[in-house]
Amino acid sequence: MSEPAEPETSEEKSAEEKSGGLGLPAKLVLGTLALCALAALFWPTGSGRTFQEPGGFLLDSHGRPAKLGPQLAPVSLVHFWATWCPPCIREVPDIQKLARDFGDKKDFAIVMVAVQDTSEKVRGFLGPGADMVLYDPNWDVANRYGTDKLPETYLVVRGEVVQKFVGQTDWNNPELRAKIESYLAKAGGAKTAALAP
Repeated sequence: MSEPAEPETSEEKSAEEKSGGLGLPAKLVLGTLALCALAALFWPTGSGRTFQEPGGFLLDSHGRPAKLGPQLAPVSLVHFWATWCPPCIREVPDIQKLARDFGDKKDFAIVMVAVQDTSEKVRGFLGPGADMVLYDPNWDVANRYGTDKLPETYLVVRGEVVQKFVGQTDWNNPELRAKIESYLAKAGGAKTAALAP
């Protein structure tokens, strides 16, 4: 017959705790964290083709807070750029030409957002068109869109981003203009809120 086990002493318990054994609360926390990490990894994210236009506050040319949403038309280009960015500087004339060419269209807007830039530099570069530019001094709204380099432009249709253009884009490209026109035809017109010099 076996002898009954002797109860553990407090010295034996603290030696076991020091050896690395986790208690039940710690195991539960680790299990929950692992489950959350797996859920985030495999959670469905949709088609990846469109996403909702992020909100956020920018600044107007006078340094006052300005919301991006009211600047958008049913079909809009949201263009993140800066005067310190060489490809941005080369791209601006094409955007200005697009603004002029689509100026008679209602339901269309080009919203230029100068990132980490000053109104003085933008005004010196754009002239009178600078009044239409919004400012994102700390990349807050740009980062919400997913922008981490410039220039980047988003085609936003009724609050949904349908296409992202990374880098300098040829806004005179007939196929690209036809795509914008097709969205405008569905929207029923156009209006340009942007920057003809």
